[in-house]
Amino acid sequence: MPRSSLPGKYAKLSDTLLLQLGSSMADSSCKSSESDTCRHDSTALTLKLVAIAAILLSGIAGIAIPLVGKNQRFFNTDSNLFIAAKAFAAGVILATGFVHMFPDGSSNLANPCLPEYPWSRFPFSGFATMVAALLTLVADFVGTQFYERKQEKQLCEDDELRGRGLLDSESVGSRDLQVKGKQDGKVFGGEEDGGGMHVVGIYAHATQHGHNHATHGPMGCDGHITDGSPDHGSHGHGHGFGGGDDQDNAGRHAIISQVLELGIVSHSVIIGLSLGVSHSPCAIRPLIAALSFHQFFEGFALGGCISQAQFKTLSTIVMACFFVLTNPVGIAVGIGIASSYNPDSPRALVIEGILDSASAGILIYMSLVDLIAADFLSKRMRCNLRLQIVSYFSLFLGAVLMSSLAIWS
Repeated sequence: MPRSSLPGKYAKLSDTLLLQLGSSMADSSCKSSESDTCRHDSTALTLKLVAIAAILLSGIAGIAIPLVGKNQRFFNTDSNLFIAAKAFAAGVILATGFVHMFPDGSSNLANPCLPEYPWSRFPFSGFATMVAALLTLVADFVGTQFYERKQEKQLCEDDELRGRGLLDSESVGSRDLQVKGKQDGKVFGGEEDGGGMHVVGIYAHATQHGHNHATHGPMGCDGHITDGSPDHGSHGHGHGFGGGDDQDNAGRHAIISQVLELGIVSHSVIIGLSLGVSHSPCAIRPLIAALSFHQFFEGFALGGCISQAQFKTLSTIVMACFFVLTNPVGIAVGIGIASSYNPDSPRALVIEGILDSASAGILIYMSLVDLIAADFLSKRMRCNLRLQIVSYFSLFLGAVLMSSLAIWS
């Protein structure tokens, strides 16, 4: 083939691709003209209003329990009950990503209504999920580095002021202990009371795991303090109790809560919009129970992370309200545009498919890395067999129950 014909071939291929992408953004309906036997607008509107109220109350209850009850014995974020409940919520979020969001994204992007090229030539759903998970990893890493450098800068400033005699040495004592822990191979504090939220990635876990083995014996549980004694002896740098540990872990939890909320909000908008534009009571009824269940436990997991992050009161309220209102607002917007929005158009299929797939990637990463691995790889979990059994049971139960809801929703 002559080289002169190559630019023309590429131009033609480019024009074809743009034409196919343009047709993918069409607003025409992909659905058959057959009438929906379950369509009833007035009943559907009533059910939508019930859904708004039910989902709103579920979200408020879920996120309020760890925020309001953090100073209570049974709902404290360091209690075994909270860890088990958080494992259940992590299972719910994991199942949401794998069983609900990813299949929805795949079915939308593989819909026969979309042009065969390029949508049938490449697994866009899996690609979007992978990219979202990798970008979440990058955000996780960059956020962690930012908080570490911010803390080190603050400690340097404190040391300088203390050298000039302008700052009492006791006021920075807790931060000195935090840096010492980090210099000994720890990332954002100790394992025992912090729940191991600093465990992000195999390298961080391996570093701490090896350090614990060298210090505490084969299983790393010999030095696990259960009586609350402050005497740590030769390994005082490794497992601090009290305020310093909580402050050090706060940066890690701050990142987790913000990224987790991003993933939850992104798919809550799509779910709410899809429910709001539906005219079928048969489709809305099962969604009310499923979304209320889902919203409650997502709120519980997010509320726990926000509580452990030790945000200021205003920031906590803003994050909680943002989570609680996103899904109901999405339903309300769907009700408002139900007459003009066509959920069966190629444009809607592409947008919802990509957003569902991206949300799946975020939720899968957050549930596996920052919720499940962080708690289940912690020393506290390794040294408490009863807590292990209860937490694993809760994790699998949450995943199974949320997965089973896919039968009706």
